[in-house]
Formats: sequence, C-alpha cells, structure tokens
Amino acid sequence: MTPTLSGGRRRALFLDIDGTYAHHGVVPPEHEEAVRSARAAGHLVFLCTGRPLSLLTPRIVAAGFDGYVAGAGMYASVGDTVLVNDTFPADLAVRALEALDAHGSLYLLEAAEATYARPATIDAMTRRSPAGGMSTGRRDILAALTPAEDLSGLAFGKVASFHAGTPLAQIARVVGPEVTVLPSSIPELGPGAGEMFLAGMHKALGIAAVVEHLGLDREDVIGFGDGLNDVEMLEYAGVGVAIEGARPSVLAAADRVARGPQHAGLAEAFSDLGLLA
Repeated sequence: MTPTLSGGRRRALFLDIDGTYAHHGVVPPEHEEAVRSARAAGHLVFLCTGRPLSLLTPRIVAAGFDGYVAGAGMYASVGDTVLVNDTFPADLAVRALEALDAHGSLYLLEAAEATYARPATIDAMTRRSPAGGMSTGRRDILAALTPAEDLSGLAFGKVASFHAGTPLAQIARVVGPEVTVLPSSIPELGPGAGEMFLAGMHKALGIAAVVEHLGLDREDVIGFGDGLNDVEMLEYAGVGVAIEGARPSVLAAADRVARGPQHAGLAEAFSDLGLLA
C-alpha cells in the first residue's frame, strides 16, 4: 500500500541533490518554488547529499533550507547548530592519502569548511571535461575547490577519487577496515573512481541526529533520492521517494517513485503528498 500523510503534521523533508533536486547542477525553478511553498506550509526542508557542505554552491541552496545533511552523513546541521561533523582520525587520514598517492589517484578531500585538491588535480578535472562541454554544476564545483599542494594534516570526512588504475575497493583494503567505498557509476572516470568514507557512515545517521534534535518521529521524515547512497535514507524515512530510473536496490527501498529533476518531479511529488502551501 502506498503511504498517505495525515493532515496537520509538520514533516521533515530530506532531498538528495544530484539527480533528485538538481539536474547536472541546475535546480529547476519549480523545485525551488516547491521548497519555498513546503516551508511556508510549516514543513522543514533539508538538503541530504553526498556532497560536503563546502560544495553546496549558492545556486544549489538559493531556495533556502532549514539545515543540511552533507558528506553522506558526516555532517548534519539545523539552522546554525552543527549536530555532526565527523572526520578521519589523523592516522587513518595519513594511511588513506599514502594509499591513494601510491595508486596514482586524483582525489578531493571533502570537509565542511572546504574541499581541498592539489592544483594538478584541479587542472586535470578541467582538462577532462566531457566532449560536449563543461556543465554548470561542474563549473560551480571547480570554482568552489580550495587548492592546496600539501594535503598532509588537513581534516576531512570523505574522499572523492577518480582516474586511478586500481579499483577503489582494492585501495581501501590497503587503508584498512575503518573505511568503505562507493564506486562511481561513470566508467570513463576509471576503476579507481568513487568515494571513500568512514565505515558505517550513511545519510540516515545524519537524519537521525536531526530528528532527535528536533524531537520528531521517523514517521515524520520524507526522503527523496536516486543513488546508492540514498538507500539507508529511504529505508529510514516514514515515506521514501525514489526517482524513476534509479537502480533496483534504490527503488526497492522506497515507498513511492517520482519523476526526475528534468521533469520537475519533486514539485509533482510535493503536491501529491500534500506538502505545498
């Protein structure tokens, strides 16, 4: 049975960004209006993303949000209150960078305050843009990176790796059981492409911190997402909404399906769920 919402209850909405709220870094105006309308109706709206807080560009956050779950759960906030901000322990960070460098990976070190990359990595990302040209989202991300030749001693909560010849899972085994990986779905980025993060970390942990802080129930949570890192969020939520075309495991974790951002699917879903003012 498709879950329905009882009237008069305040809901907490958690929106994945890429492929859900935004399409190639561009947020449909209908989605921005839906966020504003839902908040006007008394609901709370959060971005819930694999991106770190430092890569939530002005274009992405323009609609206004009540807080963020970022870095796939490594960071969570409500308003100006930071609830979670996890980073790699210093010894683990050293092992991770040594292993990535040994296997020729290009990588970004993602933290709430900044996302760091060596200048050579930023140059490579710029040169290796798709043949059709650089997307708006890619330009925004490149502009938000913080160049740093020496990455040692920097605090970070997640690593985005690409263009290594060795599978990222193999590199992670060298680092140790304290980390896990999520491979990239883009083959041209190489077998070493994906994300490395602390084992056991996922979006639902950040959502749970928000729910506890606000005194809400899980039944009050509605999650929207399309990626493998959204599965725990969709399973945790009282109502999970997957985006059509997502992988079977993502669809299986959801209660409903919405159209993608290129079709302003969240605006339709918000309306169907009775979330708009």
